[in-house]
Amino acid sequence: MTTTLPLAVLLRDHAERIQSNWLKQLAANSSEQNRSFSTQQISQQASGFLAVLLDCMQNSNQDDIRTPEWDAIRDALEELSSKQAAGGFSADETAFFIFSLKRPMFDAIREAGAQDPVAAADFLNVASDLIDKLGLHTVKVYQKAREAIINRQQEEMLELSTPVVKLWDGILALPMIGTLDSARTQVVMESLLQKIVDTDSQVAIIDITGVPTVDTLVAQHLLKTVAALRLMGAECIISGVRPQIAQTIVHLGVDLQGVATKANLADALALALSRTGVTISKA
Repeated sequence: MTTTLPLAVLLRDHAERIQSNWLKQLAANSSEQNRSFSTQQISQQASGFLAVLLDCMQNSNQDDIRTPEWDAIRDALEELSSKQAAGGFSADETAFFIFSLKRPMFDAIREAGAQDPVAAADFLNVASDLIDKLGLHTVKVYQKAREAIINRQQEEMLELSTPVVKLWDGILALPMIGTLDSARTQVVMESLLQKIVDTDSQVAIIDITGVPTVDTLVAQHLLKTVAALRLMGAECIISGVRPQIAQTIVHLGVDLQGVATKANLADALALALSRTGVTISKA
């Protein structure tokens, strides 16, 4: 255990100079391609973070940032990392915000401890260990924030990639593109069933022309969707069954008995119209 109380007093006495030198380093390292934050915003972030850091150091007699005395600094790091991740900053740039504080701190410690090299060396070790821990914690929080953003974007892309289109009164179509997995099947099922209720449709066409491959798992997902539609009182037609997909389904032994299938969307629409009692003729 290393104490941070005397170091906090020393750093607070030189806080203005530390912050000034820190801002110079941040400005020198700023990316011209990633100016999500203005110079004033960066200055406010640095000033606020340094103030919270010094307060935590004075309120704690150890440098273990996992203790309750360091809650404020952990909250500040989480807010910083979330903003950096949302602003498009890389993990390196986010970590540099913390690690670049080392040199200004070290300069202040060396100057203040010129008359007592032993004490200055102890302070340098404490400061170095503390900044390392803060930097590692920042990277860990940044990764979690970035993963949350990516997951949210993936969910939004799933919703956008499964649009439910109304082709006719009582007839819906769901063109599917890409790989069909469990997560996507759930999104497909929820959006399609909700649209069935909203439009009071009787027939839903699932077009798999854009699905590259159909294996046992994909077929099971399709059958689950068909079963859910039937429970809602709607009929399902699968279109886009290419020769290769038809052979694969036969080889896999997947039972599609009772499920109407068509080679293309046009044939599926014609079948859906006949099922709903609609007849189309040339003028």
